[in-house]
Amino acid sequence: MIHFQHFNFNVLDLDKSLTFYKNALDLEVVREYVPEDDSFKLVYLGDGKTPFQLELTWLRDRTDPYNLGECEFHLAFVTDDYEGLHARHQEIGCICYENPDMGIYFITDPDGYWIEIVPEK
Repeated sequence: MIHFQHFNFNVLDLDKSLTFYKNALDLEVVREYVPEDDSFKLVYLGDGKTPFQLELTWLRDRTDPYNLGECEFHLAFVTDDYEGLHARHQEIGCICYENPDMGIYFITDPDGYWIEIVPEK
């Protein structure tokens, strides 16, 4: 048997990212790893419903934003409260693209990663 475990985003400001993912998507920290030299930190976030986790990697000495290229990748979330979540994301100001014909939209996190929001159908 094989299954997805996690997906990684490298982040510049861990506290800002943790706040964003809590406020925008209700993700909670499920585990962390910090080596003895404290040179980096791995924080795994979960939705409390599935085993899938988002790994946020923070490097202590990194000062420059990550180059995401053309950002031709994204993470997707399904919601049973599309309108409510859309309103929350409008209030936060993180919606970066909407496709009403397809019934989806995207938000962007503090580091520029795109996250697709899909209604449960």
